[in-house]
Amino acid sequence: MITRPVDVRGKLPPGPTGHFLIGSLLELSRHPMDFFARCSREYGDIVYLRFLHVPVCIFSHPRDIEYVLLTNPSNFVKTPDYHALRSILGNGILTAEGGSWGKHRKLMQPAFRHESITAHAEVMVRLAVEMIESWRDGQTLDIHQQMMALTLDVVAQSLLGTDLSRKTGQVGDALGVLMEQFMQQGRLAFVFPRIFPLRTRSFRRSGRLLDEIICEAITQRRKARGSANDLLEMLLCCQDGQEAQMGDEQLRDEVKTLILTGHETTANALSWTWYLLAQHPDAEAALQQELATVLEGRVPTANDLGRLPYTEMVVKEALRLYPATWAIGRQAIGAFETGGFRFPAGMTVAMLLWNTHRDHRFFLQPDHFCPERWSADSQRRSPVPRFAYLPFGGGPRVCIGAGFAMMEATLLLATMAQRFSLSLAPNQDVAPMPAVTLRPKDGIRMVVHRLK
Repeated sequence: MITRPVDVRGKLPPGPTGHFLIGSLLELSRHPMDFFARCSREYGDIVYLRFLHVPVCIFSHPRDIEYVLLTNPSNFVKTPDYHALRSILGNGILTAEGGSWGKHRKLMQPAFRHESITAHAEVMVRLAVEMIESWRDGQTLDIHQQMMALTLDVVAQSLLGTDLSRKTGQVGDALGVLMEQFMQQGRLAFVFPRIFPLRTRSFRRSGRLLDEIICEAITQRRKARGSANDLLEMLLCCQDGQEAQMGDEQLRDEVKTLILTGHETTANALSWTWYLLAQHPDAEAALQQELATVLEGRVPTANDLGRLPYTEMVVKEALRLYPATWAIGRQAIGAFETGGFRFPAGMTVAMLLWNTHRDHRFFLQPDHFCPERWSADSQRRSPVPRFAYLPFGGGPRVCIGAGFAMMEATLLLATMAQRFSLSLAPNQDVAPMPAVTLRPKDGIRMVVHRLK
């Protein structure tokens, strides 16, 4: 049994009492984001609670988050719910630990250099144009479904080119089954890691299908090396000193990880961006003005990214309010101290970026959508503290595809917003669902309006 963290006077960190048997399970199940925000308001930067029999400390202050992610990262491993993701993703860069992770990261890094990712800008814009050509003025769409389909096409063609793009429907269906079942059982993995995963027949079938599609693409590409200029080709060329190229099994796991994280995070970011723009017409007008002035009716290119600062600020602000990485879980290998408390080995820490990103100490009017806060002038006057804004994580394990994701989100938004405005359809309750990423729980229904 894990001992409890205490401060130098022997006091526990503050936190909700919870039920004597199940702790704070009910609050977490009913309204998780409201519960986390309330904990931060009422108990401060470090909150102690129980999730059934598992003690957890919530960290919300950049100081404590930086300690875990950057100052002492070798003392922490990922929590059991991350390990459960291996049933879907294998031992890719998201789930690997220690030396294995370091090797994977080093092998993949060249594929995500600036000059490598900008080569895919044309594909991103072309696919966005193809999608919006099917939109009709006055049509009601689930924008989350639309963004999920679009970003899956983007990552498929950028990652595997024509080898996978013909099968994005099958890939999307398989990923949907895997993620739906993981989200249903993910909390169980946190509490009962030895029991999870409870693999259903559809889970196993979808996992096999996804593996078969990716392995077939890898096999075909090995037979036709140099035939494409995509991320798979770069990964096949990656070397690690005297080590050989990635084996097919490792490459399969890395491709699965990039497909899932690459389209899921960007789709969510764009969905929440449209949701926020629909409620802030001044910001939408400023966005459209920039696009009209800079692009003059043509589609954007990678060379335009530096000339679209407001478009990027809109995406950054949406990621602040609805971060792709809404929480980061770690488990301590050895005892440690931070924030005036001593924590025992085995302690589970949940770094709640949802709380940090909405903290009034670091952001003026933190609940207000204000892209201008990211302007150069605003940052000079009131810079955001280090580790107060981490939409893609931080420290050595910061998301390797963060630059790819920001470029993609900015280009896709620019392509769509210069031709369409979206308004919220009536009679819907849009709420965030905290799972692997922060999805809109039941999608977001929006009405399409073609710009004149």
